[in-house]
Amino acid sequence: MCGVGGRTIAEAQHRLSYPEFLSWQKYRAKRGSLHFGMRIERGSALLATLYANANSKQGGFRLYDFMPHEEEPPLTLERAMEKWH
Repeated sequence: MCGVGGRTIAEAQHRLSYPEFLSWQKYRAKRGSLHFGMRIERGSALLATLYANANSKQGGFRLYDFMPHEEEPPLTLERAMEKWH
């Protein structure tokens, strides 16, 4: 929340209602970070992943291999089930 709308975290907490917070949380879960630099990093990491997998004999590169400022989220049971089916 830091820097959103030019406000401090304390100001944002005071002015942001709980339902609005939940809607922003859903947006971030679907669309990713609000940080402009992280969004650019993710886009260029996607392009680098596609390029590396298309032009490498070994392949198997993942998006997070090209995102030095982002950690891969832990594998949840639901994601594991989707991956293994």
